[in-house]
Amino acid sequence: MIDLIVSQGRVADRAAHMIEGAALTAQALEKRYGVQGHFIGKSTPPANDDWSISLPQARETLIELRQAIEGSIKGDNCTVMLANTCSASLASLPVVAREHPDAVVLWIDAHGDFNTPETTESGYLGGMVLAAACGLWNSGHGSGLRPEQIVLVGARDIDTTEHELLQTAGVRIIPPTEATPENILNTINGSPVWIHIDWDVLEPGFLPADYTVPDGMLPSQIQAIFEAIPSKQILGIELAEFSASTDVASNEEALSIILGIIAPVFEAIERAK
Repeated sequence: MIDLIVSQGRVADRAAHMIEGAALTAQALEKRYGVQGHFIGKSTPPANDDWSISLPQARETLIELRQAIEGSIKGDNCTVMLANTCSASLASLPVVAREHPDAVVLWIDAHGDFNTPETTESGYLGGMVLAAACGLWNSGHGSGLRPEQIVLVGARDIDTTEHELLQTAGVRIIPPTEATPENILNTINGSPVWIHIDWDVLEPGFLPADYTVPDGMLPSQIQAIFEAIPSKQILGIELAEFSASTDVASNEEALSIILGIIAPVFEAIERAK
């Protein structure tokens, strides 16, 4: 079974339409697979604020997301979180670390998201998520993730100090050109997997995202990874930072790409019913 959890409260959003992007993705999945989304949080306008402001503002949404994820994981279902920003993973990763200490976290993202309050140049909460989950700073929402559990896939825009932190901590990094199903399977080595995708990991032009970086992954690459990983190993999936357009046709095209990428997992679960 699939538990569809949808973040609809501001979690450090700096741009409009990512909350809408999560909702549209949920509606598309509901229509195609007959699942029912659990929508959490109330939308508030984006702001270009510092993590010290956006983090307390997101507290209620993060707590509700954590509770929903805890229920899903303990219920042995496949958890799918549709997030407006990567910051929502402050709610999920500590739960994964506690309930599945042997899990590998595939963080498929153009960025490292391993900054701390001392190293961040942008002040963006989403760029500090993995470091918080590993206990490098206290977000107030838990930690417990071990750096060696994390595999950064497709990362290519990493701050200098952040890169030093990643190397010191022992986080593995697989660049886009090496993100083959074979390399991913070898890295996972049969472990259960929690998969996070920030859509800025893709080569710009495929999906609208707010922090795109050149030389990214292709949709077919990520789909091939989902096809290669046995569905029984996948504990959960997070899809983050789809910035919806005001153009209906553009949104439909983007949603078609998203659904195509994750289809192998959903269809495998459908077959297992």
